[in-house]
Amino acid sequence: MLSFGSLVDKLNRRPSLAADINSAKWLRDKIIRSNSYSQNLYAALCNNQFQKLDLFSILKDETWQCSWRAAGRIVSDVCGEGDYLDYYCSGMGGIAGYDTDNNYLARNSFVTEGTVTDEVAKDLRRLGWLVVNPKG
Repeated sequence: MLSFGSLVDKLNRRPSLAADINSAKWLRDKIIRSNSYSQNLYAALCNNQFQKLDLFSILKDETWQCSWRAAGRIVSDVCGEGDYLDYYCSGMGGIAGYDTDNNYLARNSFVTEGTVTDEVAKDLRRLGWLVVNPKG
């Protein structure tokens, strides 16, 4: 049973999807192994809100979100190399000459920022998070 003090602590603590991603070895391994998956996770973190699947977060209607730069930093930190610029705007395709044959995104299995692939949504749910306003 929760004491009053621990209940208050739980109510005041804000969940962090970034911290949960970093603490899940199975997810970190998946991000490190696959460039397309890491880009897809970055893209999902952009322009979306997430909610921890926990009673207090739901009752408080508490959500988590981050900027595109923060999303790139979260993924690059897990990979342990590079920085946010390795992901930032990676879903924009034809920008800056990347897409000379109009096939950059498909060729790399990348998605546009804000898109949540089924695989990423499933993994976030396994982690205990729900995308509350998916764009993709």
